[in-house]
Amino acid sequence: MSDPKYTFPSDEWVIAYKDAINASEVYAEVGKEWTHGPMGFIVKAEPSIGLEEDKAFIVDLDKGACLDACMATNEKAKDCPFCITGSYANWKSVLDKKLDPIKGMMQGKLKLKGNLPIVVRFVKAAQELVNCTTKVNTHFYSEEE
Repeated sequence: MSDPKYTFPSDEWVIAYKDAINASEVYAEVGKEWTHGPMGFIVKAEPSIGLEEDKAFIVDLDKGACLDACMATNEKAKDCPFCITGSYANWKSVLDKKLDPIKGMMQGKLKLKGNLPIVVRFVKAAQELVNCTTKVNTHFYSEEE
């Protein structure tokens, strides 16, 4: 039996992502100095693929672990010390490992609210967080059922 597919983003996807982060020995090492609080993520609405409204989630990271992860309102995500916003297509590119999130921020494809120099110091942690998304069996809105 294969793992169930979770629609990105959704409650189920975010919980599976938290589990993948906490199962990563690499993230435990490269994220161990992260003490800068939770990160908010906002995926902009894209009605043409069935995503009728923005979706936001929060990943509470601390010292190489994910303490919590949940869907949230845009306002709660923006209240995090760091919040990254992007189109669904750009987030899909990140999850498909076609767009490095740090490069995406530098190119304006992802918008960061927060201190970019801090984020840049954690490039390896950001890359491992993306690697963790590949451990989640993900269904994208743009894909047929």
